[in-house]
Amino acid sequence: MSRMETAWTGAQVSTASRLAMSVTRLERRLRQRSAGGVTASQYAALVTISKRGELTLGELASAEGVAPPSMTRIAANLEQAGLVQRHPDPLDRRVALVALSPQGAEMLREARTRRELYLRERLEALAPGDVEVLDRAAELMTFLAGEAP
Repeated sequence: MSRMETAWTGAQVSTASRLAMSVTRLERRLRQRSAGGVTASQYAALVTISKRGELTLGELASAEGVAPPSMTRIAANLEQAGLVQRHPDPLDRRVALVALSPQGAEMLREARTRRELYLRERLEALAPGDVEVLDRAAELMTFLAGEAP
């Protein structure tokens, strides 16, 4: 019997449900502290550009799991807000490249600071053992997100 065919216990179903809800709520709280006047999709695109550097719109759309026309609109809004700079690829002028602008980099720094401050304040209310549990949970959640820990 494969993993997908294995019957889940009530406890596993409950854990999956509680985990999904808590992750959603925490993400909402963090987004509220970092929005900086951009949508969740725009913020995600800025973070991806920040991590990966200059990208084509196609690469960015693929990384974000959105259709290229949607990413074109997102990038246009970010460019209009001064958060990214868009220019033609020197090797293929039909292709647009996007890079974080200094204003976009500053907005992300401020957003990260607000998010981390919120989490630090919440962590200070916990017992040291609970903080250790969350540290391990962060590694496991990275795995659940499909990323290498």
